[in-house]
Parts: sequence; structure tokens; C-alpha cells
Amino acid sequence: MSKLVANIIGRRPKNLQRSDLLNFIKEHELKRITFHYTAGDGRLKELILPINSMDYAERVLAAGERVDGSSLFKGMVGTASSDLYVVPVYATAFINPFDSKSINFICRFLNKNEELAEFCPDNILKHASDTLFKTHGFELWALGELEFYLIGKQEHDQYPMEFQSGYHTSAPYSRYMDIVKEMLEHISDITGKVKYGHSEVGVIHNIVSEDLTVNGKYAEQFEIEFLPAPIESAADYMTLAKWVVRNVAYKYDLLATFAPKIEEGYAGTGLHFHLELLENNKNIMTKDNGDLSDISKKAIGGLLKFAPSLTAFGNTVASSYLRLVPNQESPTKLFWSDLNRSALVRVPLGWKKSEDMASKINHRLKDIYKSPFKRQTIELRSADGSAFIHLLLGGITIAIQWGLDSPDDALVISKKCYVNKSAHSKIKDLASLPPSCAISANLLQENMYLYEKQIPKNILEWVILKLKAQNDETLISEIESMEQKDKALRRRSLMHKVLHIG
Repeated sequence: MSKLVANIIGRRPKNLQRSDLLNFIKEHELKRITFHYTAGDGRLKELILPINSMDYAERVLAAGERVDGSSLFKGMVGTASSDLYVVPVYATAFINPFDSKSINFICRFLNKNEELAEFCPDNILKHASDTLFKTHGFELWALGELEFYLIGKQEHDQYPMEFQSGYHTSAPYSRYMDIVKEMLEHISDITGKVKYGHSEVGVIHNIVSEDLTVNGKYAEQFEIEFLPAPIESAADYMTLAKWVVRNVAYKYDLLATFAPKIEEGYAGTGLHFHLELLENNKNIMTKDNGDLSDISKKAIGGLLKFAPSLTAFGNTVASSYLRLVPNQESPTKLFWSDLNRSALVRVPLGWKKSEDMASKINHRLKDIYKSPFKRQTIELRSADGSAFIHLLLGGITIAIQWGLDSPDDALVISKKCYVNKSAHSKIKDLASLPPSCAISANLLQENMYLYEKQIPKNILEWVILKLKAQNDETLISEIESMEQKDKALRRRSLMHKVLHIG
């Protein structure tokens, strides 16, 4: 059952009024208002406000509350000017799935002038999205693919999964599928935007680690994919989903991790985003004949130009670059392709001829289905669970705008970097993604001019410092020179020290 307040009372989310919310609070005898917001560490934070009276509830919903920005955004803002307001977005109102007496909201940050605080990542993303719309009249929508491992105790397993065989496995081979169903239900109830969930490739029967919380444990990988939404909402849904996944995992004494890699030779954890441009609420990624439009190719050209520096937002820890290795499904080279899962930018199947596929299987079917919209997307596959999600999507938006602002250059890049099956041999001659946080930081430093009109310079400098703090410029080569036993130990140390990233 939906926990979105707008759905419960039968209103469009954007039309919710404060009076609607106050009536809902009173009718359902709610005891708390909870504000959520994403901080500099990428995690969802909360402020719990008891409903002392309806007058107090009205004031809170109208005025928001004060928070310490220097604690929420360490290093991004100084203590001398750190006070922020958190103000609820009414359209996001939902009943907390873990506290039935609380109405919860996603909030935005306002500064002392009661304007959107320009350094906050969610506001940076909103500004980039608004600028794209004002310049070109296009809305950018996104859907994320959230991958994670669930780690639990070793138990006798009558239905063992074989190595790397977890993709779309059902129970009883998938041990945690019922728990994932609970996660899906909660996320769907509070966002209304879940597309599907399934088990993923990775299954590790016996984790070896110096970290006693995971040593000897069993792990399965899963994915939750969302439906398309305006890009600011897509970012919020992803942080909400991580919050739900962790809370449900904790309930069952499991550890949920979004770490980029947790075991050598096993599937890493990506954070892919599908993207589509809309004009007048219509997907414009394809021509009338179903072929990819020039607008899509310009967007792809922009993504490919920005991709090396986008890793600064999407791949933020040293172990990110243990995932981005050749001959896996993770991308390493700057190219795009149809369907190819090793491509940096992939053009997935898009139902370009018809969505009435059931009639091809059910031959006596009399019903005819005609879709009112197109579904073609392009997918950026480089990021992982360590990503600064709002900054990453802000950077993606800026990259796509560059492609539309510089159509000739973007189309040249798009043409040069397209790889089909017959041209697969040219991949080795294409440029590569950076191999470390240090080099990613250097690339962002060199390309700050591409971002700083929309992302404050001090935020870019903060990201650069965070990456350089990983101290990994020569790390991979150092590891490769070690004895095999020491090499495995060092890699595991890198992977497991960020189990709680994001």
C-alpha cells in the first residue's frame, strides 16, 4: 500500500498544500514530523520533530528548521557561516515505513538570505537541471540502478549457487530474496518509482577479511532499478533507497554494503544511470523511425568528453579502481555502443518498433496495446556505490548541456567513439578512464573550467582534496609488485575499509 501522502489523499504530489498535510496529521493522529536531507557524506540524515501542537506543526512545515551546515558538510563550508535552514518539499511527504506515527519529508537547504544554498549538492543539481531547461527547453530525467551486497552468517545451504551465477536467481537458491522483496515494497511505497528488483551476478560463499564483521560470512548481490523521474528526484530516490536497504538489512542482522568491490574476482558494485531528454513531456531520444536522434548523440558526445573527470564524483575511493578493470562488465575505455555492457555509454533495448510484444507470443490475443510514450535511454556505466550522487548527476547534467551547446564537437566525439561488433578491435586505441583517485582529481583540476559556472569552485576543490586523500597514485603498481599473499591482503584491506561508504 502506498505510503506517499499525496496518493493516500488522492492529490497530485505537486499540488499538496500545507492544509492537506495538517489535516492528514490530525486525521491519522501522527506524533512526529521527520525531515530528511542528504549531507556531504552522501547519506540520508534526519531531524525528528515531535508534534507538540497543530500550531507547532504548521510552523515547522512553513518555516523549516535550523541545522549546522559545518557538521553536515564538513570541509565544504566554514563554521563562521554554516547555519542552514532545512525546508520540506511537500510533494515528497510519506509515512515512515519504520515508524508509522511519523510523516517524513525530503528537504532542501536554504541559506541565511532564505535562498537555496548554492554549495549544497542537491541545490547544485537543481541549478544544473534548471539551466538545461532554460537554455534548451529540455527536461533531463534519470533512473538509477542500485546494486548492493547483503552479507550474513554462514549456514548450511541445501541450494548452493555456483560462482558468478547469481543473475536473476530465484529462491531457494537466492537466500535473501524475501528480504529484498520487503525492501522493494518499502521503497515503492515511499517513492512510487520502483521498476523491479532481482538478484545480481555476485555470490561469495566465504568472505576472507581482516575485518571480523565480515570474515567468514556469506554474501549475495542484488539490484533495485527505478522508473524514470526528473533528475533531482532520481537522486533523492537513490539516497532514500540506500536508507531503506540498510534499515531492512539491519532488522535481519545482515550487513548491506554499496562498496565498489568486496572480493577479487567477484562482481563489483556499480551505480548505473539511464538518462533521457524530454521536450514537452515527450522522450526525444529517437527519431520517428526508432533510430537514435542527433540530440542523443550530442548528449553521448558530452558524456564521453566529461567522463574522465566525472569519475571524481562517481568513483571516489581507491577500491573504485579495482572494479574498473579490463575484460569485465565495468567500463575502462571511452566508447559507446548498442547493448554492449563493457561500453562506458550503452544504448539499451528501447522497444523502438512496438511495445505490444505480448501479441507476438500470445497468438490469439485480441487486445491491442499502443504505448503513449517512448522509452529509449542512454546508460552511463562508470559510477559505483561510493558516488557523490547529487554531484555526479549534476556533473552529468552539465556534460549533456555541453553536448547540446557544442553540437559540432559533440557529434565528432560521438562518431569517433562509436564501436559496433565489426569495429571492436579499435577499442584498444581509444582513451581510457583514469586508474586512480589521484589521477581523477588531477583531471577534475584540469577541467574545472567546464564545471565551475554551475558548481562552486570551493566544492570542486573539496572533491579534489577528498580524492587526493586516498593517496593512491602509485597504489596499483605497488600492489602488483607484491608477493601474491601480500597482494591479496592489501587489496582486501582497500575493499573492506569502505564497507559503509555512501
